[in-house]
Amino acid sequence: MKEAMPVLTAGAGLHETLALLTSQLRPDANHKEDMVFLKDVFSERSLGYLMKIHEKLRQYERQSPTPVLHSASSLADDVAEELQSGPMSTEEKELLHLLTSPHLKAVLSVHDTVAQKNFDPVLPPLPDDLEDELEEESVKIVRLVKNKEPLGATIRRDEATGAVIVARIMRGGAADRSGLVHVGDELREVNGVSVIHKRPDEISQLLSQSQGSITLKIIPAIKEEDRLKESKVYVRALFDYIPLEDKATPCQEAGLPFKRGDILQVVTQDDPTWWQAKRVGDSNLRAGLVPSKQFQERRLAYRMKMGTLPNPKSPKKPVYDQGCDKAGLRRSFRLSRKDRQGSSGEGSDPGDPDFLTYEEVTRYQQRPNERPRLVVLIGSLGARINELKQRVIAENPHRFAVAVPHTTRPKKPHEKEGVEYHFVTKQQFDADALNNKFIEHGEYKENQYGTSIEAIRSVQAKNKMCVVDVQPEALKRLRTAEFKPYVIFVKPRVPESRRRRSAATSPGGGDHGRVTDEDLQEMRQSAIQIDQQYGHLVDRVLIKEDSASACTELRGILERLERESFWVPVSWVRT
Repeated sequence: MKEAMPVLTAGAGLHETLALLTSQLRPDANHKEDMVFLKDVFSERSLGYLMKIHEKLRQYERQSPTPVLHSASSLADDVAEELQSGPMSTEEKELLHLLTSPHLKAVLSVHDTVAQKNFDPVLPPLPDDLEDELEEESVKIVRLVKNKEPLGATIRRDEATGAVIVARIMRGGAADRSGLVHVGDELREVNGVSVIHKRPDEISQLLSQSQGSITLKIIPAIKEEDRLKESKVYVRALFDYIPLEDKATPCQEAGLPFKRGDILQVVTQDDPTWWQAKRVGDSNLRAGLVPSKQFQERRLAYRMKMGTLPNPKSPKKPVYDQGCDKAGLRRSFRLSRKDRQGSSGEGSDPGDPDFLTYEEVTRYQQRPNERPRLVVLIGSLGARINELKQRVIAENPHRFAVAVPHTTRPKKPHEKEGVEYHFVTKQQFDADALNNKFIEHGEYKENQYGTSIEAIRSVQAKNKMCVVDVQPEALKRLRTAEFKPYVIFVKPRVPESRRRRSAATSPGGGDHGRVTDEDLQEMRQSAIQIDQQYGHLVDRVLIKEDSASACTELRGILERLERESFWVPVSWVRT
């Protein structure tokens, strides 16, 4: 008859259960070695001790005892003092010896420390699938000091294990400066508060609300990544970015806001979706999250597919300020885009792609043996950039010059070949236009006009700075490593209403007849359209209050170009 398994009492401990299980093991003919091994394991004395300790701690946890008093050390000192105040018996002497011994005093001191700070052991339950070779976790306590700045780290929930993992460390933040927190670390507690069962947004709020000292309990990553040196990649932002309006960002507080034209230092591109970057010139040393070039292009493509992204090529033709023989606001003196054409040709134009994101740039300063940079003026309606250009060149013709244009109109008696114009036949002009020798050309009063590439090179060959005024479409041909153009967008300061200024004065300066509110609105719209379509190609915006002040400002820009360094596309300086 088979012997029945003894019934355990309700209060039986785990060590008793193991002892009974060991007694019930019976050798089997086919698995004798396994049974002997299992019996030896369960009979191991050290395992029995561990199980007894486990049961005592569980019992302690259920009882949740509180200390009888919080100052056992003081009580012991009082008793010792009382014993020494009079004659002592043998037992009293022995008690005094015990109370004044270093070991007992240390035990009582530890008791008081635990009692006063209400320390209770917090032991996680043993997992059901305890592995034989389960290694003890290495816990790291990290204490950081931060002010109102963010911690500089983002977290994520591991889908497989449910653990809270440090996803990224923001360069220059409190976590990065400490050197104690790394990507892949598992976060267990924040200021003594367990985060195991909290949502990531709750943990982020807990971290952001912590001021001054913040204590983290961390399980270090198995392999800590070496701290990477900061990247030396710089980009010019070609769009505005507001993290608080970006629902895709993993942490809005960690985002880096920027405006079109800002220079960003990309410190890491480890994440293909979110780069870490700093604004050049920003006093804040902490890096922030910005959408990567690939990610930004993908979501712009999606928006265009869904019809929520406006077409970057505006269907409405903007009106520009023109550098013709006569300038002004009269519509009869404006050249439309179909009349004034830009030549096709190779050039570095970040406006070619449908989506404007970033342009990699580097610092460049003109060296003494190099040709001066080309200065390109573009202007909205009423800017009168031809007049501004001619005035600056006339002040210093030895340093600045204009590219002499070509024309098919007859030469006037006072004009000289190659001074005011290059006078050519219509057949020659058409042939040059067909061979893409002009950066732009057009027709005015049945005569052809155009500015050639060779005219610009001719000025630069004389070591003079060439200043040209063109339509923005011509920037495609000019944005090359050869010319390294510095683009200035000139626009007049337009008042809200013509009643706010003299009715006989136009915004560009000078007396050119009455300016109506309709003209002012058209000037505003012209500046807006040019900024929307070509603003990412502009290095400097010059607001023209009047001709004198605008001329002074332009002269200062030209002088700085010769002695200071500027950001240019990296392709312009690569050898």
